[in-house]
Amino acid sequence: MFKKLFYHSLLLFSVFAFSQNPKLSPSTEVSIFTCGRGEELYSTFGHTALRVKDPVNQLDVVYNYGYFDFRAENFYFKFVKGDLQYFMNVTSFEDFVFEYQSDRREVIEQKLNLPLEKKQEVFDALNAALLSKDRFYTYKFIDRNCTTMIVEKINGLYGKDEIQKVDDKTISYRTLLYPYFEKYFWYKLGINIVFGAKTDHKAEKLFLPVELMHSLDKAKFDGKPLVSSKKTIVIGEEVPIKFSFFNSIYLICALLLLIVIINKKFVFNVYLLTLGIFGLFLCLIGFYSEHQELLWNYNALLFNPLFVLVPFVSKTFLKKLNIGLLFLLGIYTIIMLTKPHLMIMFPFILVNAYILLKLLDRNPLGLLPSIKKNRA
Repeated sequence: MFKKLFYHSLLLFSVFAFSQNPKLSPSTEVSIFTCGRGEELYSTFGHTALRVKDPVNQLDVVYNYGYFDFRAENFYFKFVKGDLQYFMNVTSFEDFVFEYQSDRREVIEQKLNLPLEKKQEVFDALNAALLSKDRFYTYKFIDRNCTTMIVEKINGLYGKDEIQKVDDKTISYRTLLYPYFEKYFWYKLGINIVFGAKTDHKAEKLFLPVELMHSLDKAKFDGKPLVSSKKTIVIGEEVPIKFSFFNSIYLICALLLLIVIINKKFVFNVYLLTLGIFGLFLCLIGFYSEHQELLWNYNALLFNPLFVLVPFVSKTFLKKLNIGLLFLLGIYTIIMLTKPHLMIMFPFILVNAYILLKLLDRNPLGLLPSIKKNRA
């Protein structure tokens, strides 16, 4: 598939590079594609692309800002840091549709009601970007992605933001994204742990493909509806959700319950040490990464870096430390009361509080005897 894409792109590049952009005919159509969700994490939120079709010039191509190179040097470090370069590519309509048919992902087309000169303008702008450094952009989860790049191109035609978000702006980004992970518990857990305070802001930015589709339906240019027609190009197939114990919160609950039942100080210390190391990661990544979504992560109060001290401090200092940790955990619980991911964090809150109290020689609810001592 990569070789096919490479050679096809090379052919298109040669056409655009060694000849002037063709003058589009009056029968030219410019469309926005909204693509359904995929099974991979990077395709969870769907996709946006732009089609230019001109039967007179035998032209039918799709411009796509969703490409990135897995083979890039230090790929994962760049992705985490937030300076990974995404880029725009162009493929034939047939190749684009074939990929989504193969994945059984829905593709909806909205034809734009633009005058010919504006169609030519967006066509020329895309081709100019394709052959320049403007082809590349630094990916940002909310602020800069395949959807926002298309919105910028269309809004740029008239020099004003005619395409505005019409979906609910009163909910948070976290609340908006939460339903997308219904089938993927580990994605849901991981995303909600690593995302910080920015995702709790009101979701005013238009950045999701499906939201762009809704906004296009309502948008107007020069007093006329922007979308002249809308149809489904590829009919998607919803994969039935099958329950899996290993892809559910029940596995987390079972593991945490096992730690509580074992009731040994060594196990408690290993658990808290593991959480503390992860908490250090959450704090350090906030300093390292340029992703605004990872900054000011209050989940570090749950996965507290101070946990790393618990196994190594004296008993006298441990009591003072645990009281402080319980206080911070209480603050975290208050913060979480209005958050959509409270329920998946609640087992950790409960077990952390229980273990900290046990290490203070308290017996919450009288459920278990004193901590079992390890034999020498």
